[in-house]
Amino acid sequence: MGLIDSLRRGLERSREAISEIFYMGGEVDEQFWEDLEDTLVLGDMGGELAMRVTDDLREQAARENLRTSAQLKGALSARLASEFPAAERDPFDDVPSCVLFVGINGAGKTTTVGKLAGRAKEQGRSVLIGGADTFRAAAIEQLQVWGERAGVEVVTRERGADPASVCYDVVERAERDGCDLLLIDTAGRLHTSPELMRELAKVVNVTRKRSTMPVSVVLVIDATTGQNGLNQAREFNEALDVDGLIVTKLDGTAKGGIAVAIASQLGLPIWRVGVGEGMDDLQSFDAKSFCDALVGLE
Repeated sequence: MGLIDSLRRGLERSREAISEIFYMGGEVDEQFWEDLEDTLVLGDMGGELAMRVTDDLREQAARENLRTSAQLKGALSARLASEFPAAERDPFDDVPSCVLFVGINGAGKTTTVGKLAGRAKEQGRSVLIGGADTFRAAAIEQLQVWGERAGVEVVTRERGADPASVCYDVVERAERDGCDLLLIDTAGRLHTSPELMRELAKVVNVTRKRSTMPVSVVLVIDATTGQNGLNQAREFNEALDVDGLIVTKLDGTAKGGIAVAIASQLGLPIWRVGVGEGMDDLQSFDAKSFCDALVGLE
């Protein structure tokens, strides 16, 4: 299955919600614009962004005499794509690189690390996984399972070890061995806990100071959390100065617009999107392809 087909399948629920308003009669009337704005809000883009996009599209439609469903979908896709900041670099392709994964419990960090490690290994890169989630024995075991599946070594410490020291050690190991890509999984934590966020900030600071490789902090967001995901992203970004995003579980929600909202409001690039359970369902992000699939543009 190709990239576009996989995106279309993964975004099916979000696309169906948006596509309904394009099954219209002959006229693009006031009701259409109201329905469009409501649909974007319900897709978790947020009221301000939904209003801005709708107003811009209304002006463009009048100016360019856009009337058909295909014309309006194309204009909507292009307008939404303009909200995504361009990534200056892809830390998973521009190696050597060290990537720290942060986010709340259940967002899919460990699975994402495993999939990215497997993909990089298939591409012939030397990869090392660091397990800095030392709070839960199950987290270490899960990471080791993914490491075995990907054929990538996992470096961690005993349960309860200081996660910052784990990061220091694993960076040292990666540099000594000349690794192309170091992926470090951190413990999930609630963005509403100042103490846990301060501890995570220490982990990030130690890694940034120790590593001679470029360090990127990626926030993994579960799309099914909707607007709460935006709140998470805002808190993590303020505490850690996040570099980019991975949005997971887009296939499990009709609210795919949350990806637009987070990228737009925080000015952060999206590096990968998860649109299914398979290894190939974690895909490089392309704003045009994503928005075309989101609005159902053929």
